[in-house]
Amino acid sequence: MEMLETIDTQSFRAALRGQVIEPGDADYDNARKVYNAMIDRKPRLIARCADVADVMNAVCLAQKNGLTVSIRGGGHNAAGLGVCDDGLVIDLSPMRYTHVDPKAGTVRAGGGSTWADVDHATHPFGLAVPSGIISSTGVGGLTLGGGMGHLTRRYGLTIDNLIAADLVLADGSFVTANEWQNEDLFWAIRGGGGNFGVVTSFLFRAHPVHTNYGGPMLWPLEDAPKILRWYQDFIREAPDEVSAFFAFLRVPPGPHFPEHLHLQKMCAMVWCHTGGPEKAEAALRPIREMFPPALDLCGPIPHPALQSMFDPIYPPGLQWYWKADFINEISDRAINLHMQHAQELPNMFSTMHLYPVNGAAARVGKSDTAWSYRDATWAQVIVGVDPDPANRDIIVKWAKSYWDDLHPHSAGGAYVNFMMDEGEDRVKASYRDNYSRLATVKSRYDPANFFRVNQNVPPSRDR
Repeated sequence: MEMLETIDTQSFRAALRGQVIEPGDADYDNARKVYNAMIDRKPRLIARCADVADVMNAVCLAQKNGLTVSIRGGGHNAAGLGVCDDGLVIDLSPMRYTHVDPKAGTVRAGGGSTWADVDHATHPFGLAVPSGIISSTGVGGLTLGGGMGHLTRRYGLTIDNLIAADLVLADGSFVTANEWQNEDLFWAIRGGGGNFGVVTSFLFRAHPVHTNYGGPMLWPLEDAPKILRWYQDFIREAPDEVSAFFAFLRVPPGPHFPEHLHLQKMCAMVWCHTGGPEKAEAALRPIREMFPPALDLCGPIPHPALQSMFDPIYPPGLQWYWKADFINEISDRAINLHMQHAQELPNMFSTMHLYPVNGAAARVGKSDTAWSYRDATWAQVIVGVDPDPANRDIIVKWAKSYWDDLHPHSAGGAYVNFMMDEGEDRVKASYRDNYSRLATVKSRYDPANFFRVNQNVPPSRDR
């Protein structure tokens, strides 16, 4: 700690257009919070960077003083990797801007932007970029891990729509990565997480999306086995314009849900159809006729409204514990195990989701980007969530037990954005054959593993 005390913070403050926050400052405790309230880390410094020059200065300060660095965009990371103990947080939240080029069909987003910012900017032009399902999620973290959500089956992962990115590297230099500049780096950041630098801006390809046909359908929990069997066959053959994720849940006691369903354990399908209302009605008619929902809230919905539908249920500051896997098929044995754990849902926040990652996303080669699991059908996530820290052990035990039982029925690895700090073997399993190439790229752009507060890929020792 003696070395840390010698940091010339006065000069650092003078060099930054943004704000430097230290322990003891009035806003320190608020500035170190992240979306997952289970994370309670205390950095030595927080640099709220206003521009690229601030990021370059922050990286150089950390290098000079031997500081651990974490990169914070939206702060949503499951493991809270946007904040570190005793180091420097490079906080990009002031770099929150968007620019839409409607003729080119592109949008540029700053490293501190959220998907709500992007949706707000693109929607008036009838455009959207594939992203997640919570609009307060940061553009940076979701993109670098892969990015999946309602539009994945139609237009691919977020990384499949990334045209270029600007980065500050570990040596403080600035580069652009795209298909013709720093191509190896561009390959690596499409799924390889924050291992390679601080991404200060993203350029995306946007698609014609304005009003979807979507929303949730709910059934009694005991209907889940037949819904899952039907869903497994349906999603494998469904046209790209149809997406639906499966969920176990307890119904929130909110105004959109009938009182008699409040806090009931149920299963759900959350739909997104981008082919127009008539085609959507036809696509959803079979499930409505075979398994009439207890509640059907599907209908025409503006894309930003669907993207932000779950924001009120999951505000910042809840306790989160995540476990994840990729899934190829759902056997009867797996369904039985799902049912056992669904019956033990601890509260209205905890859930299990199966997100389809086939369709357009599956037609990209598994080595074309760092994301390896192009052959998976779903990304599964199990989350124990609760507002009360006193219930931490309850939600962690439920999520771990659920995952322990289902993991043998998985494809092996997991979506890195859904992982806690689970160690090198899990990271390797999640990148499979792409791991060694990532390590080689890491050795070129960050040979000392300066950027290591992430789902880390250490540099190759063979270089």
